[in-house]
Amino acid sequence: MESRMTSRPKQSILDKPLSKGKGDLNLSSFAFLFSEMVQYCQNRVHTVPELQQKLSDLGQHVGFRILDTLFLREKNYKREIKLLNMLLFVKTTVWKTLFGKEADKLEHANDDDKTYYIVEKDPLVNKFISVPKDKGSLNCAAFTAGIVEAVLNGCGFPAKVTAHWHRGTTYMIKFDEAVILRDKSMEGR
Repeated sequence: MESRMTSRPKQSILDKPLSKGKGDLNLSSFAFLFSEMVQYCQNRVHTVPELQQKLSDLGQHVGFRILDTLFLREKNYKREIKLLNMLLFVKTTVWKTLFGKEADKLEHANDDDKTYYIVEKDPLVNKFISVPKDKGSLNCAAFTAGIVEAVLNGCGFPAKVTAHWHRGTTYMIKFDEAVILRDKSMEGR
């Protein structure tokens, strides 16, 4: 009798899911690592805006690194070319990959074509951070804002993203004028 050895083809690391659902993220590990990252940044700056900028810079490193993996898995190499589709991609796919759920809201500013908002009532990055009284305006969601900024910039939608305390945390996305003009020129397509 012949013994048949069947072997499964090796699965590429790019084919494996980034997250396995709600049980994949150990919150205590994340909270510890993120608080260490905040303390690391805090020891290298003198003001709250400098600290938020450092966190945003670290978030941009993360955003650029996950971008290609997201498009490979979710879009089969197809990049978005329309502004609203890109924002919906960030609100749904990027948020689900990072936090296991969609962002709470996506809104367009009434008074400005270039400004959009993503609203998150209780962001994970602020959940386990206790802000000292002297740094009362600190919003650690600047880290997430950096991730979003890197994703948008990496996809050809240059923007500046900042985190603000409003209805929980609101990420203000201000696009370059060229993005708005390009999107308006493609409306008929």
